[in-house]
Amino acid sequence: YKNLRVNYHKATRKLHFLSLFHLHTFETQGPHIPPKKRPRRSPPFISPETTQNLKKDMMLRDVSSCNTYNYGDALYWDTRYVQEAGSFDWYQRYSALRPYVRHCVSTSSRVLMVGCGNAVMSEDMVNDGYEEIVNVDISTVAIDMMKRKNEDVPQMKYLQMDVRDMSFFPDESFDAVIDKGTLDSLMCGTNAPMCAAQMLGEVSRLLKNGGVYMLITYGDPRARMPHLNRSVFNWKIELYVIPRPGFQKPGDPPSNVKPCLEPIPLTEKGLLPKDYTMEDPDSHFIYICTKVDESVELSYKSIDPLTEDLRLESLSLGKD
Repeated sequence: YKNLRVNYHKATRKLHFLSLFHLHTFETQGPHIPPKKRPRRSPPFISPETTQNLKKDMMLRDVSSCNTYNYGDALYWDTRYVQEAGSFDWYQRYSALRPYVRHCVSTSSRVLMVGCGNAVMSEDMVNDGYEEIVNVDISTVAIDMMKRKNEDVPQMKYLQMDVRDMSFFPDESFDAVIDKGTLDSLMCGTNAPMCAAQMLGEVSRLLKNGGVYMLITYGDPRARMPHLNRSVFNWKIELYVIPRPGFQKPGDPPSNVKPCLEPIPLTEKGLLPKDYTMEDPDSHFIYICTKVDESVELSYKSIDPLTEDLRLESLSLGKD
């Protein structure tokens, strides 16, 4: 009986302690609510026809450099910019690109920055003397953020816009268009060839004769020239290669890599020479596409491997 009484008092004190503990937890953290279990979802059905279309689409996409994110979706970018509010420059900073920009774009040019995001490249260009830069991006979050940040900078304007439809601007209204990763984003999305053609068609429409489209990309000529080197654009294309930021050859002392302003000679088909090797295998490519008069004969053949595929794709979209 004595042992039972002792055990009873111990149990009572323990229950009292636990009650006080749970009461304190409730008051400071709220009630404990177990997480809901997510219902299992069956995998989506993909028809054989869709599978065949995807295979065909993948042939002209940068599959090796893509992931599951939909980079052509405004919702993806809105979410990303909410989560990552700090500025971010794709590939290269303006300090590395400055020699190329100053070489082909005068400070008095009216510049369109497509897919500006929250990068500081436009700000750096204004600080370097550029007088008018119009920044567009598909993300409302990014545009609102940058508008507030640069509201006292009259040289810059910000507009929410899809680069596949820039009908807000009249024809031949820009001297230069700068693209740092935007075409790459579309190349990682669905309907990549069609989206790329829509964007590049708009870029060509907006450029004045003699205007420049400057594309900074990870895509080598095999992946990019089929989209750029089309007779409908009649662009004179020069190619430059720039190593990744911070790259140095193994065994070499750290040093500043000096930019090479000599364009790489392209083959008749607009590709790299077979004997050309890059010091940095993961270099970035800079395509300088100058809009020339149709009477000007280019040094390499314009190729249109996408024309038939795009025509068939547009017909199929029209039926839908």
